[in-house]
Amino acid sequence: LPGIDLADGSCAHPTIPGRVSPLLPANHVTMAKGTGLVHTAPAHGMEDYSVASHHQLPTDCLVDEGGFFTEAAGPELQNKNVLEEGNAAVIQMLQAAGSLLKEEKYVHSYPYDWRTKKPMIIRASKQWFVNTASMKATAQEVLKKVKVIPTSAVNRMLEMLDRRTFWCISRQRCWGVP
Repeated sequence: LPGIDLADGSCAHPTIPGRVSPLLPANHVTMAKGTGLVHTAPAHGMEDYSVASHHQLPTDCLVDEGGFFTEAAGPELQNKNVLEEGNAAVIQMLQAAGSLLKEEKYVHSYPYDWRTKKPMIIRASKQWFVNTASMKATAQEVLKKVKVIPTSAVNRMLEMLDRRTFWCISRQRCWGVP
């Protein structure tokens, strides 16, 4: 079945009765990189966020700063570590709903923290992003007042800020920035 035949369709959530998810095309999903169909988690990756933004989907994040499911994930998952007991709980929920087709061990390619050597979960934090014209203009004006060494780097940073739809202010630390 070609993926295009499923475009604009929808599917029922396997554990949340009444919740329907749209089937959306995405340029980053190809048959060469997998099945051609994947879930979308807008709060956990740039490609998914871009697809969600394009289709005006919410970017709810069900994982807190410590890697635990939040209250919004539901009582069965709340306060469970996503990479530990949370996985087991999700598998049990899928089994109970009759929605688990197959279970097998898989080593996921998570990014790892260089200091702790532990996997990291990418998650959005709404307060980080500058996305309005007035906020961007203010950021550009303030950046012009910052002493940057070498001075030629200021123009690069201003151009970068101008090109990007969203810019993560919190990642601009004193180290690693011109």
